[in-house]
Amino acid sequence: MGKSGDLALTANGQDCAEQLARFFPQARPVRIPVQVTASRGGRTNLRETAIVEYGDPEHAIFLSTLPLEFDDRVRIEATGEGRPTEATVVGVQYHEGRKAVAVRFSQGPCDWVVTQS
Repeated sequence: MGKSGDLALTANGQDCAEQLARFFPQARPVRIPVQVTASRGGRTNLRETAIVEYGDPEHAIFLSTLPLEFDDRVRIEATGEGRPTEATVVGVQYHEGRKAVAVRFSQGPCDWVVTQS
């Protein structure tokens, strides 16, 4: 795929996260690299690298390829920015083959999002 196709995918991904962010009026654009881990019972964990596109002290919105749905629990760790935090999926937005996920931090405000937003 050529560069123009790559740019289109990036733009579509941003549109997807931006659409979901409309439901979270406190969320601001950020770019925070994170590791997202979803538990699938037992010892099975699914993990991916993602970028938090929008955030506020209580929420983070990122693009994901993990099979996440409403009410799933995940662990998010900002790359080099403090300790991991637990979160629950509170929103999912599909757009042109992409998926944006909104999570709510389980233990209250998340310090690494607060310092970035």
